[in-house]
This record gives sequence, structure tokens and C-alpha cells, in this order.
Amino acid sequence: MDLAAAQDLFDAEPGWLNTASFGLPPRPAWDALQEALAGWRHGTTGSQPWFDATQRAREAFARLVGAPAADVAIGSTTSGLLAPVAAALPAGSRVVVPDVEFTSNLFPWLVHADRGVEVVTVPVDELVQAVDRRTTVVAFSAVQSATGQVADFDRLVEVAHDAGALVVVDASQAAGWLPRDWTRADVVVASAYKWLMAPRGAAFGYFAPSVRERLRPIQAGWFAGDEVASSFYGPPLRLAPDARRFDISPAWFCYVGAAPALDLVLAVGVDRVHAHDVGLANRFREGLGLPPGDSAIVSVEVPRAEERLAAAGIRAGLRNGRVRVSFHLYSTEDDVERAVGALRPATGPGFTGSG
Repeated sequence: MDLAAAQDLFDAEPGWLNTASFGLPPRPAWDALQEALAGWRHGTTGSQPWFDATQRAREAFARLVGAPAADVAIGSTTSGLLAPVAAALPAGSRVVVPDVEFTSNLFPWLVHADRGVEVVTVPVDELVQAVDRRTTVVAFSAVQSATGQVADFDRLVEVAHDAGALVVVDASQAAGWLPRDWTRADVVVASAYKWLMAPRGAAFGYFAPSVRERLRPIQAGWFAGDEVASSFYGPPLRLAPDARRFDISPAWFCYVGAAPALDLVLAVGVDRVHAHDVGLANRFREGLGLPPGDSAIVSVEVPRAEERLAAAGIRAGLRNGRVRVSFHLYSTEDDVERAVGALRPATGPGFTGSG
């Protein structure tokens, strides 16, 4: 599908530059969700179509990361999917994490301090140097939420594996627009309500087969059963042999909306989405006199930026006192020009940018 055809599937009001907070649904996702809600409201459907959508979404995410569907678990949050990984760490493990990491990829490690798990935080640019033979896990966001900084994924994977460490990646701010050979990592998790444009409550995890053997499915329930339909009652334990053993019972309607949204990303192609998103981000950067970047997220510090953008009808994020704008499929050149026009008069002494 070409970009113009994809953009015709959105009903976004002009000025939405905040996908880093949450993405907007394409019409097929919205329509599927309304149909499911109507069926629930009137009692005219069963749950099977909702489970079918869950499997369809799993398979779409698997294609997105280049993995078999058997290697993908479904959940509701990034931290929930990371919980079994953190729980499996041996006592005294050392986890290296960026110092600006979103806490969904930080708290799951920190809660094991009583077992002697040490969490070392360093600037993103120093992650590679911080990895050594003492390191058990390197955990990082492929794209930092606050700044939009893109991690040196391939280098980090190489260094971590050379040191015998696991690589755990939060792709919530990257999956859907950033092309990567994701299965080079050992674990990749993503909340789908941002760049994958799903309702909040759908999340996915890629678990490499070699890593799954080390993990205990601490949230195991009936949906993690080998045969879901015969896992409702009673022992013995009979979990799925693949990544489904880490499934939690899906939030039905979230996955009903997720499946068409992920299908659209795949239909357009991540490379094409990347070119569009980063192209608009760089047009924004150029308008403010900043050098080109490699991210769909741009963070700038401009006096009264939030007020100026709001007056221009631009909805953006605010993180650590900086305005964060982010671009996706439904973003347009007009959105960029309006944002630049709102901020340009304020650039000058004291203006800084990143991302």
C-alpha cells in the first residue's frame, strides 16, 4: 500500500504531533473495535472473533520483528512482559540500563534489589563502555521516550553477546517506524498503543527460544495452556511449549483494534514509514535551524513552547521541561509548518534541541 492510500485511512484532526504518547487508530481498527463493542453491548456475538483477532495481532507483530509467531507472547504492558525475565535473574546479577530509561524497563529490575540484583544506570552514549564480563543483562529502549535518541542497537547487541550478557529491548517507541533486525536481541517487548496505533492494553514480547528455557512463566493462566480450550479447570500444569506460555488472558477489545492497525503498518512497510516519519522530523528540525537527526521524535527547549504550540493547534508532549514532538503516518507537512511557525519566533538565545 502506498503512503497516500494509508493516510486516507485516518481521521486525525490537524496538529497531532504526539504519537510518542499515543498513536491514532486507522479507520479499519476503529471500525473493527466499534463492531466488537456493539456485539458485546447487544450480546450478538461470542468471544471467538476476539480471540481470532488476538492471534492475528500476534502473527502481525511476529512478521514485524522477523520472528515466528511461536516466539511471540501477548500481554498488556511492557513491565508485565519483562517480569518473568527479571524474576529469572540469578541473585547478584548486574543489569546495565540507560539513566533516562522509561521506568517500565527499569522498575522490573530494581524490585529485585533484595536478591542482590544490581542495576547500573549510565548515559545512553556510555552503554557500550559499561558492558563487561560482570554484566548479566543490558536493557535499553531502542528509542528513548524523553529525548527520541536512537540507541546503537547493533553495536550494543554485539558487545553484550561478546560479554555473555542478555539483550533486552523496549521497542515501544520504535516498533512500527524503526527498521531493525530485532531478533538479534534476546527479548524485545513493545506496548502497541504508540507507533503500532492499537488501543492501550495490547503489548507483545519476542522471547528467543534459548532464553525461554531459563524463564518461569510467573503469570501463567488458562490462556497460557497448551490447548487453551481444555485449560479451564484443574491440574496438571499443561503450558504451551513455545512463547505462548508467557501469555496473559488478552484484553479482548484492545486486540480487536490492534490487528488491523498492525496489518496497516505491514502493508505500508516499515522502511516507508521510517522515511516518512523521519523526513517530517528533519523538516521540523531544519525549520528550527537544527541539524538532521535519525529519529521520529524531536525534543526541544524553547521559551513558552507549550503555550505557543497550543495556540497554533499543535498537540505535543512535555517531558522534563522540554517540548517533544513526534511524527507518524497521519502527520503532514502542514503539521510541521504550523509547529515551526509557532516555535520559530522563540528560537534564539536559550534554544536547544535534541532527538
